[in-house]
Amino acid sequence: MTVPSPHFVTLRGRRFALTDFGGPGEPVLALHGHFGRGRMYAPLAAALAPERRVIALDQRGHGLTGGGGPFTLDEYVADAAALLRELRLGPVPVVAHSTGAVGGYALAARHPDLVSALVVEDIGAVTDRPVVSHPVLDVSGWPTWAVDREKLRAAIESRGIADASYFLDSAEPDPQTGGWRLLFEPSHMMASQQAMCGDFWDDWLGSSCPALLMRGEHSSLLPPGHAHEMATRRPNTRLREFAGCGHWIHDDAPRPYARAVRTFLGAL
Repeated sequence: MTVPSPHFVTLRGRRFALTDFGGPGEPVLALHGHFGRGRMYAPLAAALAPERRVIALDQRGHGLTGGGGPFTLDEYVADAAALLRELRLGPVPVVAHSTGAVGGYALAARHPDLVSALVVEDIGAVTDRPVVSHPVLDVSGWPTWAVDREKLRAAIESRGIADASYFLDSAEPDPQTGGWRLLFEPSHMMASQQAMCGDFWDDWLGSSCPALLMRGEHSSLLPPGHAHEMATRRPNTRLREFAGCGHWIHDDAPRPYARAVRTFLGAL
């Protein structure tokens, strides 16, 4: 589908970008993870239309949203709550990836009037050691500009990234230089990753709305035992594991991912 141009809204004194995929359907809030942006949800929005209208936020420090930190769970949750209240939406399902999903389930715990269901893609109730062996991707000193998109890809992949496609979704032409630039600052991403390492069991267990917990078979951030414990301890939670997938299930298996979300939301 064609990705609509972003809208801009001021929340809590900051200018945020959001991608509203439109349509007549019931709204769904989508929250990306680190290094992402709202427009990554275009394939899911197409799969859910016309029954669902996906509204995807560029979170602070990401995409076309201005400003830096602070990067804390409290701030991410407050931003999402402010958006839903600004749009006069809620309760709505929240579909989210990685640390965006930590914000999603914390939003459900702290603002139950705003969240009717959760889709949590590949993240745990604990995001730090010893549950997660390598919780932070070291992007300090990463290149943020190159003369074209492929050279930016090569520069990122030279840092040990096997496939930079996910990161290049957050790159755009630079009108000032004619090259390509990343939309996030590596130092901001380091600060945010470090702030989002922790034990969030209280937030995971703080709501009881229906939840679909997704885990990639080869995930580096959600070990199988931890995922099963999360599903067992929280009411109304179903665990779905995706064979052959890593942390980015929506990229590794886009059709099964979208089908699972559609089926879950359709059964609410």
